[in-house]
Amino acid sequence: MPHNDPADGPGKRLLRRDLLAARNRMTPDDVRESADALARRALGLPEVAGAHAVAAYVSVGAEPGTLALVDALRARGVRVLLPALLPDNDLDWGEYTGEGSLARVRHGGRMELFEPAGERLGPEAVTRADVVLLPGVAVDGRGLRLGRGGGSYDRVLARLEAAGARPALLVLLYDGEVVEHVPAEPHDRPVDAVVTPSGVRRFR
Repeated sequence: MPHNDPADGPGKRLLRRDLLAARNRMTPDDVRESADALARRALGLPEVAGAHAVAAYVSVGAEPGTLALVDALRARGVRVLLPALLPDNDLDWGEYTGEGSLARVRHGGRMELFEPAGERLGPEAVTRADVVLLPGVAVDGRGLRLGRGGGSYDRVLARLEAAGARPALLVLLYDGEVVEHVPAEPHDRPVDAVVTPSGVRRFR
């Protein structure tokens, strides 16, 4: 995701840089083992176990892995929605029907993303999800999430609030990314829980 959100202050940028550097030191085996553990933890959550529709995303690089989780959800008959980045950094959504339904997309000079290749369902589709998985770099003890800096998921959260939708908001992170304090902006909204390879922490 791009790093150009005007609300993205220097404190957030410094913390993000340090945490992303730590991710980049991880081996492919570390990432794979963590992804399997994250899937097991997330699938054990009551809100995930009872979900009919989950808005997720496909991790890239050393991000905490999500593909094992989305495949397991789909195998359970859960409808999985994946985002597609729009030119204004908002998100459209499409349905995940297996790895063959993903397309590699490069937006300008940014990182390559995996997006749904099929029909677009519109930005409002996320409001029908029972659970929304949010990408992030850190979360603090208040449940405030540090994102990648593009502001796309701030729009998603604002859209959910405007629609009166109350899905469970979960962020998937590595153990060292649950930090003491994330610099906050007035528009920042807390998540309900963080899932790490070693456990789950709830905030509300």
